[in-house]
Amino acid sequence: MVSNFHLPPVGYGPGSQPPEEDGKELEYLPMPQDMRAYSAHIPFVEATDALTPALTLLREIAAASIASGKGAQNRVFDLSGLDRANRALIAETMGEGEVSIKIHDIPAIAVQESVFAGVWVLKSAKSDEIEVGPVPAKVFERAFKSRKPATLALTERFPGVLNAPSLVVELADKSKNYANGDEPYVVNLTLLPHTEQDLVWLETAMGLGSVDILSRGYGNCRVTATALEHVWRVQFFNSMDTLILDTFEVTAVPEVALAAAEDLVESGERIIEVLEAIR
Repeated sequence: MVSNFHLPPVGYGPGSQPPEEDGKELEYLPMPQDMRAYSAHIPFVEATDALTPALTLLREIAAASIASGKGAQNRVFDLSGLDRANRALIAETMGEGEVSIKIHDIPAIAVQESVFAGVWVLKSAKSDEIEVGPVPAKVFERAFKSRKPATLALTERFPGVLNAPSLVVELADKSKNYANGDEPYVVNLTLLPHTEQDLVWLETAMGLGSVDILSRGYGNCRVTATALEHVWRVQFFNSMDTLILDTFEVTAVPEVALAAAEDLVESGERIIEVLEAIR
């Protein structure tokens, strides 16, 4: 009787082939290792009467976060009146989240998202605040204040500039006709034919606004306001800092920089959990 079982062919599988003559083995790219994830941090303190101001403020921040997730306006909390111990408790509880923002103003404002999405720590030479909302209000106010003016179609052309001028005309039209609430309009440079000279020309033509955003996670996303109203440069990098997506986005603020409504509500609930643990 003939069996249906067949021995595997000889000469296949791992180790069956001789090494390359140069002795090199196949090398693989390293797998991504670092990725931020939320983990509750409970400050190691005793809830004494001396810390009542900080604990009260945290309760108010939690309530504001939940309210913001349900559509309420941003709310700002001034930290300048807290003593050192209360300020230290707030700082330890807030920690550092994924999004950092620099607002170019006089004075400049450094913004760091806390570990609670939508709860932002703002510091400048004149202020020390926490703001609760999808993104600090100053981002909307300052974004397109020109640090370097947009020259658009008047930008001097040089050899190698091919497709960039038509993109500027397109973006200028979308900027002019944008209204709050419109769907974002995206020009994906990664998928469009362009030269290195096109990119240099575009940077000059679009100018620079006054807000820079860095969102860290699985890789980085860098968001820069141009000097053209409602137009942002949005660039995604992988975990090895290689540019993988390069776009211009016409919108109020790119979604990647905004805390979602459900995240704001969850942040409020997490702050309440931290308060309960402290007590």
